[in-house]
Amino acid sequence: MTAARELKFDVGSAGGVSALLVQPKDAWACYVFAHGAGAGMRHASMEAIAAGLAERGIATFRYQFPYMEKGSKRPDPPPIAQATVRAAVAEATKVCPGLPLFAGGKSFGGRMTSQAQAKAPLDGVKGLVFFGFPLHPAGKPSTDRAKHLADIKLPMAFLQGTRDALAELSLLQPVVKDLGSRATLHLADGADHSFHVLKSSGRNDREVLAEILDAFVAWVDQVVR
Repeated sequence: MTAARELKFDVGSAGGVSALLVQPKDAWACYVFAHGAGAGMRHASMEAIAAGLAERGIATFRYQFPYMEKGSKRPDPPPIAQATVRAAVAEATKVCPGLPLFAGGKSFGGRMTSQAQAKAPLDGVKGLVFFGFPLHPAGKPSTDRAKHLADIKLPMAFLQGTRDALAELSLLQPVVKDLGSRATLHLADGADHSFHVLKSSGRNDREVLAEILDAFVAWVDQVVR
């Protein structure tokens, strides 16, 4: 297993934040990987994704949002979160020179990345990958959070569970379709927002994660080519 390198970078007035770089020797791309709203970059799911991508030759640059760095439970306002995404991409460019860059994240982290890209292109980023894009709050179906996606000209990959309470399929599928050839949707059958599956599905979480990571890598390979 590739060891993580601990780093720090600055987010202007929001201060410094921590990062973890996992870069296998045979790395052929780097994913700038933001965490979800309730758990930081060291959460087990983030670790598992980073380890799985490293096995497939993709480096990951995980990082904290300022609120998580300070131990707060209240996510940063969008301007600070977007500035953090931009600073993380700049830092990843420095520490992974020459590697094609992709950006995104889990839930909240993916949405903050897409918002940042919609405001102004992230330098050097070739595509966005979302692990469970949070289309709406649980129990409040809406597509309002998707409006900014129309302003993104990069390729986008949505990796979603069919039981995701934060992205009803009847709403998500038309959103992705409207984005045209720029967007790809990979559905993990029976998985929830955390890519957990019920025992009755006949699969386990490890198998689901492997499926999702294989889809991630195949999509990145297509974009790079």
